[in-house]
Amino acid sequence: MIRWILSLLIILLTWTGGTTIGLAQTQDNPTITEEQLQQGEAIAKKAIEATEKGDFAQAETYWTQLVERFPDNPAVWSNRGNARVSQNKLKLAIADFNQAIELAPEAPDPYLNRGTALEGQGQYEAAIADYNRVLELNPNDAMAYNNRGNAESGEGDWEKALTDYQKAAEIAPNFAFARANAALIFYQIGKKEEAVTQMRNLVRKYPMFPDMRAALTAVLWNMGQQGEAESHWVAAVGMDNRYQDLDWVKNIRRWPPQMVAALDKFLNLQ
Repeated sequence: MIRWILSLLIILLTWTGGTTIGLAQTQDNPTITEEQLQQGEAIAKKAIEATEKGDFAQAETYWTQLVERFPDNPAVWSNRGNARVSQNKLKLAIADFNQAIELAPEAPDPYLNRGTALEGQGQYEAAIADYNRVLELNPNDAMAYNNRGNAESGEGDWEKALTDYQKAAEIAPNFAFARANAALIFYQIGKKEEAVTQMRNLVRKYPMFPDMRAALTAVLWNMGQQGEAESHWVAAVGMDNRYQDLDWVKNIRRWPPQMVAALDKFLNLQ
């Protein structure tokens, strides 16, 4: 998971040694005017709106305009990298995160976001190193634990992944995806009853959570509870039809193998 910097105030500030100072006050930008900052804020607002609409190509265009206007601002580099990750432009995204890290080596977000891009390339060890760096900077960063769990899952290290997902959920009890990831791992390691319990709890608390609706579909179908499985499926695909695509579930959402196999059986009515 990537982390956007969506506060307009933060976007139009730059990190220096872990603090923030106005762009107009930086030594590298002595001539930036209030008018230029206002123009930048307007562009940032458009970038955020495009991001919220899922138009990442347009968002990238706006972030590029901000990169050109504020090249010493690590936030805009990191956000453009996120827009590129969302379009699977991973090499370009990593270059953006590298620039953000060069500008702000003590800021955690560019490391977190670069880790996500490295995961997308299958570079799990490098991703874990970035998440470790985030946790050095902020030992209570729930997303870093969750993402490190994702990378450990990519390596098939299920127990480490489970520990990290549970740590993320402990730090941030409402971090639904961390709890969902833990539930998927429970199924992977053979703790099916625990998996079902966790999935049901998540659906009860978050009824509009398609990931767990689809997961319950797969698990319950394989347990012979076809009626309930099908009801969850109707809800899941009504919210997100990507779960009909097994390749997406396996390679983009990256469910663990036993969960993918369970969903495959449901999709093929086995």
